Amino acid sequence: MSTFHRYQSEDRVVSIDKVVTSTWSNNLNNLLAAHTSSIQATTTDANSQGNFFIEVYNQPTSSVSASVQYSVAYGHKAGSGSVDFTNDSGSFGFSATKVVYNQYRQLVFGSETENFTFSTHTPDDIYIVNLERSRYKHNLKPGTLNLVLSGSTAKEKLTLTDDSITKTGSAILTNIGRQFNIVSGTSGTQLGSSLSQVGGSASYGLFYPDAGFVILNPDAVRFTIGGLSSSVSANTNGKNAEKLFNKIRHGAYFILDSEEKIASQYYFTRIKNGEFNYTTNPSFVDAEGTLNFTSMIDMPRVYITTVGLYSDNGDLLAVAKLSQPLAKDFTREALVRVKLDY
Repeated sequence: MSTFHRYQSEDRVVSIDKVVTSTWSNNLNNLLAAHTSSIQATTTDANSQGNFFIEVYNQPTSSVSASVQYSVAYGHKAGSGSVDFTNDSGSFGFSATKVVYNQYRQLVFGSETENFTFSTHTPDDIYIVNLERSRYKHNLKPGTLNLVLSGSTAKEKLTLTDDSITKTGSAILTNIGRQFNIVSGTSGTQLGSSLSQVGGSASYGLFYPDAGFVILNPDAVRFTIGGLSSSVSANTNGKNAEKLFNKIRHGAYFILDSEEKIASQYYFTRIKNGEFNYTTNPSFVDAEGTLNFTSMIDMPRVYITTVGLYSDNGDLLAVAKLSQPLAKDFTREALVRVKLDY
């Protein structure tokens, strides 16, 4: 019969490590390609999914390896830039863009009365880049965002990053975790000393690494690169999310890492010299309990191959296999470290 030893508090240690990988499929560092699905991105009807967001794939959707990497969306607090759901009295302005704007301010502020402010500028609308949830683990890693938006000419390029390095990791805490600013710069470092990089009053956006999305200030982006003038007419389909997608596709440069916390619990299994020197295999003893092998009488030697972790009820919960058998007799003691990752 097996012998059980209860682990004491000093026999258990918990360690938490951070593992950083690229957010994109196959651990691709820079997502150069951007593809959409013509079915998903359709905007033919006021309720069409493409009016709310457009999913972006790493490969053409005809490929079996294509998978969603992120989505782009456009929101307007008054509902402009998309067709109203109905034309009945009292329903004007209720459209996809208003739903999107309300959704994100509800997430960030916990209400539908707050508006997004970038530095000191409060526009009527927002652009959103939302990472596919399966693409990042625990959170996006601040300081790794590098996103290029490209305009109609080669000179019209805007490289965006968060300001986590410039702010030495200091962030504003919101309902969905940390909030950093989106600025012109690279790898978490802001270009210049002023947060108001556009017209002396506006920043380019906000970064929420714990929730996995970016809010962009359309006024600031439009000021810098051409061809992104948004259609904000009431009850009109402006296809503004599609315009942002095209700027990301033309920029062909999107780097962003994800971060995962892996908790490991270590069990230090201490085997003293007088313990576990006989096998528990029933074939080693006869019906009267006498050893069948005389070589095991004076100086027995066995080999430890497995450590089992049991509950208080004697249920086997986990099994740890040694890389090679460990010799054990009365002259030897052993310490086996068992690691559980979860």
